Amino acid sequence: RQALRSAAGPEVDFARAEREHQLYVGVLRGKLGLQVLELPADESLPDCVFVEDAAVVCEETALLTRPGAPSRRKEVEAMKRALESLNLNIVEMVDENAALDGGDVLFTGREFFVGLSRRTNQRGAEILADTFKDYAVSTVPVHDALHLKSFCSMAGPNLIAIGSSEAAQKALKTMQQMSDHRYDKLTVPDDAAANCIYLNIPSKGHVLLHRAPEEYPESAKVFEKLKDHMLIPIANTELEKVDGALTCCSVLINKSSEL
Repeated sequence: RQALRSAAGPEVDFARAEREHQLYVGVLRGKLGLQVLELPADESLPDCVFVEDAAVVCEETALLTRPGAPSRRKEVEAMKRALESLNLNIVEMVDENAALDGGDVLFTGREFFVGLSRRTNQRGAEILADTFKDYAVSTVPVHDALHLKSFCSMAGPNLIAIGSSEAAQKALKTMQQMSDHRYDKLTVPDDAAANCIYLNIPSKGHVLLHRAPEEYPESAKVFEKLKDHMLIPIANTELEKVDGALTCCSVLINKSSEL
């Protein structure tokens, strides 16, 4: 009830939200064999399930963000403790003029695109660029959506999944103009379904977690064309009501660790 939402809508079914989240964690841990470090829930922070916004991790470096919504800034504290336990190089965003949500950061494997949105500003993007100097960083204006990844994500090593809305297509055009690299694109009818999770797991190969067919049947048909991927449909009906997407609920770290 207290979580931020960009538009009024139906109330979240809490029991169902818990079941969907447990399934999500179960896929990562049980089906895919990843190590999962769960942060403690904090009842004073209703958006804390969306851990992606609190940190950007690339290789051995973790940038702790400064979320654009002031009510979310305390979420970074639990994330800091978790990332310190993994012995990552921690960079903190302390500039009070900066705002950055991880949901606005798309890392393609060769460069960063940072959405300039209601939650992320130019100063936040500059600090990200200073933190990850080995990679090009381009900014992309985000309109009619909360975050850049509200309508796009990586669906493969060189493949951007993108929604069909005018806002999504405009952002894609900007990314194509900004980049020296040519990406393949996978266009899906539903913007929300364009947010998926791609993993390259040594024992499993290409893995893609995508929105379930019962939620977005037409988009699910597009994902089914990816014959080289292990496709895992995941329902996210409840957290979507408070602007949550699949990438929002995890921070992926390419590092083996004894948790």
